[in-house]
Amino acid sequence: MSDISKQKEALKRAALEYHESGERRGKIEVVSTKPCLTQRDLSLAYTPGVAAPCLEIEKNPEDAVRYTARGNLVAVVSNGTAVLGLGNIGALAGKPVMEGKGVLFKRFADIDVFDIELDTEDPAEIIKAVKLMEPTFGGINLEDIKAPECFMIEETLKRETDIPVFHDDQHGTAIISGAALINAVEITGKKMEELKVVFSGAGAAGIACANFYISLGVQLENILMVDSKGVLWRGRGDEDKNAYKLKFFRETECRDLADAMKGADAFCGVSFAGLLKPEMVKSMGEQPIIFAMANPDPEITYPDAVEARPDCIMATGRSDYPNQVNNVLGFPFIFRGALDVQATAINEEMKLAAAHALAALAKEDVPETVMRAYEADDLAFGPEYIIPKPFDPRVLVWEAAAVAKAAMETGVARKEIDLDEYREELREKLDESRETMRKFQVLAKRNPKRLVFPEGTYSKIVLATSEIAREGIAKPVLLGKREEVLARFEELHQDPTGIEIIDPLNSEHFDDYVKAYYKLRQRKGVTEEQAKSEMREISVFGAMMVRQGHVDGFVGGVSMDYGRILRPALKIIGPRAGGKLVAGMYMLLHQQRLFCFADCSVNIEPSAAELAEITLLAAQELERLHITPRIAMLSFSNFGSVRCPATDKVARAVDLIKRERPYLLVDGPVQADVALSPQLMKEHFPFSDLRDRPNLLIFPSLDAGNISLRLVEMFSHGQAIGPIMMGMDKPVHLVVQGSDINAIVNMAAIACVDAQNEAKRRESLETALNYHT
Repeated sequence: MSDISKQKEALKRAALEYHESGERRGKIEVVSTKPCLTQRDLSLAYTPGVAAPCLEIEKNPEDAVRYTARGNLVAVVSNGTAVLGLGNIGALAGKPVMEGKGVLFKRFADIDVFDIELDTEDPAEIIKAVKLMEPTFGGINLEDIKAPECFMIEETLKRETDIPVFHDDQHGTAIISGAALINAVEITGKKMEELKVVFSGAGAAGIACANFYISLGVQLENILMVDSKGVLWRGRGDEDKNAYKLKFFRETECRDLADAMKGADAFCGVSFAGLLKPEMVKSMGEQPIIFAMANPDPEITYPDAVEARPDCIMATGRSDYPNQVNNVLGFPFIFRGALDVQATAINEEMKLAAAHALAALAKEDVPETVMRAYEADDLAFGPEYIIPKPFDPRVLVWEAAAVAKAAMETGVARKEIDLDEYREELREKLDESRETMRKFQVLAKRNPKRLVFPEGTYSKIVLATSEIAREGIAKPVLLGKREEVLARFEELHQDPTGIEIIDPLNSEHFDDYVKAYYKLRQRKGVTEEQAKSEMREISVFGAMMVRQGHVDGFVGGVSMDYGRILRPALKIIGPRAGGKLVAGMYMLLHQQRLFCFADCSVNIEPSAAELAEITLLAAQELERLHITPRIAMLSFSNFGSVRCPATDKVARAVDLIKRERPYLLVDGPVQADVALSPQLMKEHFPFSDLRDRPNLLIFPSLDAGNISLRLVEMFSHGQAIGPIMMGMDKPVHLVVQGSDINAIVNMAAIACVDAQNEAKRRESLETALNYHT
């Protein structure tokens, strides 16, 4: 099997496991937003109490957004006839894509989605089905429906329904590339009305892009469109085959793409990889604008285009080139703005507002957090930055507000809102910690470290380390008999390139490790024979590799008991010099917010001083990711309402923390429900320093922390990453027994970043010692 085939097989396996893993298959679920625990709850949620909102809605249909989820619910509707690069695979086979679209709506704009797969290719049936479902939804996102049927379906639904209808395959690419075009035209000094544009691709996206560019000011007579048969020219003989193409047929001598490109100012490609040749690019006008947006590979690669024309401004659909045209910059935020003003449609003015908002945002200073996320130090408005990055959190505020404003100004909004207040509400939806794992992975890739994985023959470790090596997150070292590890790679169709395999019993360092371990533990009751025996244990051998500096960090525990990993690490590596303890912190993503729990792993009944130390270690961990720690010191009482040794301990810990770090946002003792409700805190404890929802929860004991973590994890189906071991002299990190591949990869990124920081810390200490000596 070739390397490319192995990579494809690895991606296939990872994707299948991703969709199959967990108690619930797929990617989405429905969660109740109201309590339904008691008979009273049930009587309110259903009969007889539910009659009250029903009657109110009967009297005033607009009250549906007051009493139901309709105002934040979008239908993603598809028949599976044009699914990504897969073509007509049918409604059922397209369902994973539609679920994925729902995930993006939720992730980027907090919009709920039902995916609706309709098993028909008859446009009339799709139109009828969607019209019948109109009472259910606040908006309709049409997805992966082939042209030309998609045009008629959208046009009819927009005309005959009273909610926003948006075909993302058409308008998404048009709006995002339109924003890029606005800025490219400004940078080159060209004029929109004089721009000569060539479109490669005359399907849904190509025609929508052309129409949208006309709305931006491009003249129809300056457009040449090319489909699979060549240039659309009058006399070709098929002008009457597609009504939506008709207006783009030109009186021209151009017959193919090469002819059309001569002297063109701009190219918009939504067709196939490799169609645009370097010689065609060379024939374009001065400072050509090239949007090669075919996926997954563009019509011409960025390096080839720039080599052919160094003066070009280039955009593609790929994240590894500058100026990524990604539809996720559009549809979540357009619907967010439309839903929040209860718009009856998404009209051309709202789409133009979205494009202009994106274009304007690209001219703003880029936050450091965004630059770090993209491993860039110099993102600034110019030829290589003409549209915002997809993970720029500011897009929500800028674009949704612009769309809402346009809806109100054009009379399609049922609800008038104060835009300044609305922008503040949108900002509150942002959470700087949501991109935590992405930050870890970006930082890890900058300087990958050697990490030892003791469970080298375990399937999940093989799959995870293959991804880790392939993505450049770390340099994995697997322990186990070489032939057994390689056999497992072959069995799982994985490529061991970039992965080192060490058999502990045959290692050249085995005897040296035994001697070092014996020296370390001889006064703790370990004999030389015991040292040799214990060194055969993979967790002991792995910990010694870290201690001796042969690897930079340790990740293990997926197939072993927690204590079997932690105990050797504490004996062999132990706390950092000058440190008093080691603690464990978990990161849990719940409802798109990150919460950190500590200590949930090591210290059974910490004292006030130990509690303070745990808190400071955890705060440093967040600060390392440029996340401002907001710390709640949890207890069963609020700010001295009950005085006893347990609450006094927490209060003393708070005092010690504030003495050590006076500007740290920390308060307590406080009950968990109060701490997590800014409204309750403001209402009952306005004096507290915790004005915003905390992101770091410190528990008074291991019992409280571990039980709380496991309950939240089970009830919320959130994914906990950890424990992240804090205070160790060298990086040792654990994954919970049975963790999935994604958790192992995430933990490897954390361990790598920890190793990077450890190297910097030791370098600083060495510099200081050298200075003083």
